[in-house]
Amino acid sequence: MSELTFTLLRLGYLVLLWVFVLTAIGVLRRDLSTRATGGRAAGGRAERRRQRAGAAPPPAGAPAPAPPAPRGAVAPTRLVVVAGPLQGTSLPLTGSSILIGRSPGSTLVLDDDYSSSRHARIFPQGGQWFVEDLGSTNGTFVGDEQLTGVMPLAPGVGVQIGRSVVELQG
Repeated sequence: MSELTFTLLRLGYLVLLWVFVLTAIGVLRRDLSTRATGGRAAGGRAERRRQRAGAAPPPAGAPAPAPPAPRGAVAPTRLVVVAGPLQGTSLPLTGSSILIGRSPGSTLVLDDDYSSSRHARIFPQGGQWFVEDLGSTNGTFVGDEQLTGVMPLAPGVGVQIGRSVVELQG
């Protein structure tokens, strides 16, 4: 090969390498910005609805207010692990969703081979708490019933996730 051909091949390889590096950086930036906005692109539908309604956006980093309790019922204030390896662990309910699973990014991290990385979610909506299975391999059980969708969750009812059981308590 001539010196010119060899130099052009080296230059082409260098350009391809830089294209790959810049593409990887762009993907990482997009992924990090999506995670920072809670899985939604910035300026999503909720933000536009809030702007149309004239409501001020909540301050950044401020926890959402806890949902009001139904009349005559004791409002739950914490999520407690009542059985399993983390028995006795308690999380305060702040009005935001609680992600449960093996993933280090979960709110309640379970070190359990029977739970999925993103196993279940407990979240408030309309003054009540709900539980949702996030497509886990071994399923989520409320009492003795396997969860197939979103289900309202009353205080004192056990939710089995792998070898752990959690419940809302007042």
